[in-house]
Amino acid sequence: MAGAAKRRVALAGTGHRGAGTWGKELVANCAEWVELVGLCDANALRLARAREAIGTAAPAFTDLREMLDNTRPDTLVVATRDDTHADIVVAALEAGVDVVVEKPMATTAEGCRRILAAELSSGRRVDVGFNYRFSPTAEKIKELLLSDAIGEVASVDFHWFLDVKHGADYFRRWHAKAEHSGSLFVHKATHHFDLLNWCLGSEPDEVFARAALHHYGSRGPFRGVRCKTCPHSGECPHYFDVGKDPWLDMLYEAPSAEDGYFRDACVFREEIDIPDTMSASIRFENGVQATWSLNTFMPIEGYHLAFNGARGRLEIRQYERQPWHSGDADEILLIRNFGRAERFRVKHRAGGHFGGDPAMQRRLFAAAEPDPLGQRAGSMAGALSVLTGVAAKESARTGLPVKVKPLLQ
Repeated sequence: MAGAAKRRVALAGTGHRGAGTWGKELVANCAEWVELVGLCDANALRLARAREAIGTAAPAFTDLREMLDNTRPDTLVVATRDDTHADIVVAALEAGVDVVVEKPMATTAEGCRRILAAELSSGRRVDVGFNYRFSPTAEKIKELLLSDAIGEVASVDFHWFLDVKHGADYFRRWHAKAEHSGSLFVHKATHHFDLLNWCLGSEPDEVFARAALHHYGSRGPFRGVRCKTCPHSGECPHYFDVGKDPWLDMLYEAPSAEDGYFRDACVFREEIDIPDTMSASIRFENGVQATWSLNTFMPIEGYHLAFNGARGRLEIRQYERQPWHSGDADEILLIRNFGRAERFRVKHRAGGHFGGDPAMQRRLFAAAEPDPLGQRAGSMAGALSVLTGVAAKESARTGLPVKVKPLLQ
């Protein structure tokens, strides 16, 4: 709508994702629709450095309530540590502010219940940053399923691989403690569980899961405090020199003096309490059965996803790093039970997550942006993805299947 006022957006959390995707990139991609009016982070030095890197004159705050009171945003973007999401989202809703929250929406069932209740009572809106829905490949998969290309879906095979670079990164950061991330069943897998919920157009009913720690944490051959001061740096395959990454060094190294958070903590430290190898069987309300797994120390990075239907199979192999060449596109195979197979080559787009990040931002903030595939994800989508992970974590602990919906009650 020509001449419409820009949406006033404030940002909570100025770490890598906040300062990058929801700072520099949001300003670059959505300047036509968004005015950045405030930044907030508990670490004052990181906050100041992020503000300069974003290139904004927006005021900076170390107190969320002060920022909300002084800047009066229309929308708050929440990109803080996972276990803080629920408190911040609820505070913003109660202040009359819409929220865009990074996944996971919360780390516990109780956090999800609080957000849903606050959204209902406030009349405001919560959106969850499920950027994977907006990748070109995910869009094509959804279109093919909606076209009934393979008939009624009976089952899904979904296997995600994190390589020794990306996978190890979760174990050197705060994610390695379940109290902060809910484990990768919640932090990472909410992406995957949401893709399943969205593609199938159904909700999860029951989860049975297994999990183990095979490689990181106490399983390591030696350990230290952090890579920068580690006596084993010359022999550790996971040694990481944060100083060689100017962006991470700027956001985390000197600011660590304020909060004690190192970006290069040892991946073999004893206090790591999340699994690195996970699998789950998920039954959906529409009868579909899905098998899912996540492995975090692989020689490849990407996923294998297949939908098995009454008339055929839809298969996708998307790899970001691997020993063979895949180019700048993904290949989707439509394999019919009786008839020819088709190949769809889906080109990547510019921007993070194969173009998913800027597409998601436009959907959230551009005036009258259409949403024919239902990619915009609200609080219930956020809750169901988290609760699938919570159920999987509980099932892995007890050895018993866990129902998902009762976790909301």
